[in-house]
Amino acid sequence: MDYQYPISPDWKTEEIIDVINFYQSVEKAYEKGINREDLMITYRRFKEIVPSKAEEKQIDREFEEISGYSSYRVIKKAKEAEGNVTIKG
Repeated sequence: MDYQYPISPDWKTEEIIDVINFYQSVEKAYEKGINREDLMITYRRFKEIVPSKAEEKQIDREFEEISGYSSYRVIKKAKEAEGNVTIKG
């Protein structure tokens, strides 16, 4: 990873760590695959920090521009899947 994650200056340190954990879960989905429930745990925490759909879309666009990975697509796959499965980007 040779890029910086989109981070809001308004977030507390704990929130930044949790958002980075979410970004890393998305990266893992693309690179190796990730357990659906593990991904959804990080996503639910991300949504506590970024409850606005508009802000989430903006962050996803920024993240996709710098990383090539879409959190939207990964979460969509996870929501459509059922049970304890591996999600791949």
